[in-house]
Amino acid sequence: MQKTASSILILLLALVPLRVSATDDTTTKGKVMSVIDGNTVEILTSENEMVTVVLAEIDCPELTQQYGDKAKAYLERLVLKKEVTVEFRGKDRKGTNLGIVLIKGKTDVRIQLLQQGLAWTAERNPNPDLEIHKNSAAESGKGLWKDDNPTPPWIYRREQSMLQPKSS
Repeated sequence: MQKTASSILILLLALVPLRVSATDDTTTKGKVMSVIDGNTVEILTSENEMVTVVLAEIDCPELTQQYGDKAKAYLERLVLKKEVTVEFRGKDRKGTNLGIVLIKGKTDVRIQLLQQGLAWTAERNPNPDLEIHKNSAAESGKGLWKDDNPTPPWIYRREQSMLQPKSS
């Protein structure tokens, strides 16, 4: 009797459709509904699910930082209300999706931001393929590289958190 009950349970579980989130896939398509900052977008997937994606392996200035508004405006011009492909690359420490956003399945918006001098490569273990674009923009003095020593966003965030009053 117990074997039969187990078999029925397994059969029933096999028949129940599993809801798979777009973020569980390695790739999804969708439309960019909003740009939150220079490296974060909200996408309505083809599965009709709203997904927040932080661009993997780059970091743009914070909105309150010099060039932060320019990075956001540039990303809006590139992707807002456009169909994109997202290649998911896991989640950040806050649980937000990390991904590569491609326009027409081939134009990597991360490279566009780096080439315009509106982003840094990741603080830890920078991708050499992306580092080439950042270095080229820095050598050309584009965007934030017009400044002699621009403050990376991860340093800026640490400085800002140190200015916050500590709660007891």
